[in-house]
Amino acid sequence: MKRAISLATIVCLVLGTLILAGASLAGAEEFKLTYSNFFPPTHVQSKLAEVWCREVEKRTNGRVVIDYFPGQTLTKGNVCYDGVVNGLSDLGLSVLAYTRGRFPVMEVVDLPLGYKNGRQATVVVNEVYRQVQPAELKDTQVMYLHAHGPGLLHTRKTAVRKLEDIKSLKIRSTGTSAKIVEALGGTPVAKPMPETYQLLQKGVVDGSLYPLESNKGWKLGEVVDFLTLNYSSSYTTGFFVVMNKDKWAALPEDVKKIIEDINQEWIGKTGRAWDDSDQEGLDFLKQCRVEVIELSPGESARWAEAVKPLLDDYLAKSKEKGLPGDRALKIAQEALKK
Repeated sequence: MKRAISLATIVCLVLGTLILAGASLAGAEEFKLTYSNFFPPTHVQSKLAEVWCREVEKRTNGRVVIDYFPGQTLTKGNVCYDGVVNGLSDLGLSVLAYTRGRFPVMEVVDLPLGYKNGRQATVVVNEVYRQVQPAELKDTQVMYLHAHGPGLLHTRKTAVRKLEDIKSLKIRSTGTSAKIVEALGGTPVAKPMPETYQLLQKGVVDGSLYPLESNKGWKLGEVVDFLTLNYSSSYTTGFFVVMNKDKWAALPEDVKKIIEDINQEWIGKTGRAWDDSDQEGLDFLKQCRVEVIELSPGESARWAEAVKPLLDDYLAKSKEKGLPGDRALKIAQEALKK
């Protein structure tokens, strides 16, 4: 009788322990998140973002699970940031410039500062954020930022070898790139990237400003004849990867540390991915027998001087709003030199 009671007691204790352990694991250890990305699933940066999700799951041993939504299937690119703020998604990746005026300090990164590659641009955008910590991004938890390779001039039929050659040319461009075209003496035509192929093919525009990767990604290398390497006036586009503040606060400290470590790794990975896709775009361009034009040092200096008013305008507007634009520009330029 005593043995029976003893065995029953042991069984109850073991079962109780297992139930409590299971309840504990099911309670505080599981975090389900959603990630919205405007890039289509086939884009290298979309694939890399999904790998980030799986790496978080792997390193947290499944304590964090992320449902990934590429191709604007959860939120559109222009509302992605506010979607994270308001909880429409827990994480989001999109373009800072898609909501003009929303990130006035970080706009410095998109200026024609003379970028040479995507790694450089990605370092710059992260350095500006790290050192300035602008209030405009404080309503989310920034994971990391990145930026594409230099936006360069591609033309059809007309070779642009000096500033005078761009005058009267109609160049597809939007936002900052449109201002660059104007400063260089061309005529900006504000049309979205998906329309660029037909615009060039039909001769509606004479050229377009875009990074090298678009020659293959959008097949634009098939409809242009010349590439001008105007690095001295080249621009980039900044991208954000952010998390909802409340969701971040709810994560345990050890999980936060794991994610922060992955974020640091992904800064380098995204920069290299932009450069790899730029190289593929350049290779495709050469296969299409497009002439690549290099500017002389003297001519490059002329192009840099032509776009300088855009930097001055940024500084003037920042000062008027009481924002640290002068500091942000100085940090960006110093990061470029390094």
